[in-house]
Amino acid sequence: MSALSVTYAILFYAATLLLVVGLVRKIALYARTPAPLKIPTTPAPVNRTGVVLRMVQEVVLFTSLFKATKWTWLFGWLFHLGLLLVLLRHLRYFQAETWFWVDLIQPFGKYASYAMVVGLLGLFARRIFVDRVRYISAPSDYLMLLLLIVIGISGMLMTFVTHTDIVMVKGFFLGLLRFSIEPLPSDLLLLTHLTLVALLMIIFPISKLLHAPGVFFSPSRNQVDNPREKRHLAPWAADLEK
Repeated sequence: MSALSVTYAILFYAATLLLVVGLVRKIALYARTPAPLKIPTTPAPVNRTGVVLRMVQEVVLFTSLFKATKWTWLFGWLFHLGLLLVLLRHLRYFQAETWFWVDLIQPFGKYASYAMVVGLLGLFARRIFVDRVRYISAPSDYLMLLLLIVIGISGMLMTFVTHTDIVMVKGFFLGLLRFSIEPLPSDLLLLTHLTLVALLMIIFPISKLLHAPGVFFSPSRNQVDNPREKRHLAPWAADLEK
């Protein structure tokens, strides 16, 4: 085995470990964070079924963002839809025999990369040209968007312009699942793409991208609007009343 394959195997093992541990730690922190106030954004559902439906609409349709700003909603939804299809398409690299639906979405996932990159470029332009957004934007906001854009473009270049040996790439990642290091192509574009993906995995748990799991813990979205029917009392506040 080559030093290149060993290096990238170690890189992806480390990135996966940091991603999983970081996400578990953050989600546990979110779950333990008290919500002492009843603060659902109205109009809000009055029962748990309504809350579930509301969360589905938020996650799938971005309803709050749609009501706030249509352009941001459009670019954000394009990016997330494209990203979902691209990620599902990449499942073929982790399956010896791909599921039938993974084969079916291959062409859709291929061209969804355009939607992903267009959405990212729109979100990047928003941070530059919209005054109120530029005012609150930190350097990390631009860097995260640039990282995602370069990942998307490098992937598109390998798909539509300069092809790599995808059989070897699949063999490499299947080998990692078996804790066996297989050869990895030495194409510069592929190595750039993989390096940036590993970097994204490493910084994901400490970045603003944590809004992905964080939305499920937002009190303004996951609370039932029933303050008249039931007193809302945080566990720590209940202990004080004893």
